[in-house]
Amino acid sequence: MQRIIRETGNLTTTLSIHLSLLMFLFKNKHQFPVNTEIHHHATRQQSRTHKDKEDDDTDHQKQAIALARESVDNADDKYFTVQETRRVITSMDNKKWPGIDGITGEVYKSVFEIFPEYITAMYNGCLNRGIFPKRWKTAKMIPIVKPGKENCDDASKFRSISLLNVGGKVLEKLLINLINYQIYSHVLMSGNQYGFMPQNSTTDAAMAVKEFVEKALAAGDIVALTSLDVKGAFDAAWWPSILNGLKDYNCSKNLYNLSKAILATDPPVFSLIM
Repeated sequence: MQRIIRETGNLTTTLSIHLSLLMFLFKNKHQFPVNTEIHHHATRQQSRTHKDKEDDDTDHQKQAIALARESVDNADDKYFTVQETRRVITSMDNKKWPGIDGITGEVYKSVFEIFPEYITAMYNGCLNRGIFPKRWKTAKMIPIVKPGKENCDDASKFRSISLLNVGGKVLEKLLINLINYQIYSHVLMSGNQYGFMPQNSTTDAAMAVKEFVEKALAAGDIVALTSLDVKGAFDAAWWPSILNGLKDYNCSKNLYNLSKAILATDPPVFSLIM
């Protein structure tokens, strides 16, 4: 059984102590203390990928930012059910390392089975108020040297593993499911979209290209193929465009507000473990 560090520095030893400590922290909005050794070597930095310097923005960018900060009128809100929350929580891998709060997937599952309505209400509260708790944006980041680059002095020799709190990962998955519901119920996704699509893969994309090329060659046409790989595409995604895209598709108010809480408010914080 995984153990949790208490304020005294001791580790919990039984499931009942686990649950008592978790319920105390939920009720009092208290953050788990960090292991002293880890905390001593941690440096905190804020990611500013999505935060723009307003002085450098064009008029078009300023207009897009202002539009993204406005609320939406669509009140057709959908909330998380106990069944949806259970499916997401039970899908969490017990073997994954916990985030900075020390709560493992195994412990989270045990708590949910005892308090399913309470946990679901907590997530619906985040959805209804458009809040993504700051502690769930805090990740424990561990740099790992890439194979064969042990003697390299360049910072690119590292790849990082970010360990997020289970509570935040559950809320992210619930939000993704809600976005997917919005997409599929309104048929908003292109038929040529293969990435991040259920039951679609790179093999399907390759087969679609193959079919296109074969038809063109059979008709005597000339085929030209261009492949683009945008470096850091996800990190460079501009949050006003994402939010305005949700508006264009008439997404619900609570979905928009929670998405804005993730993208346009406080940036994530990383604790770097060396």
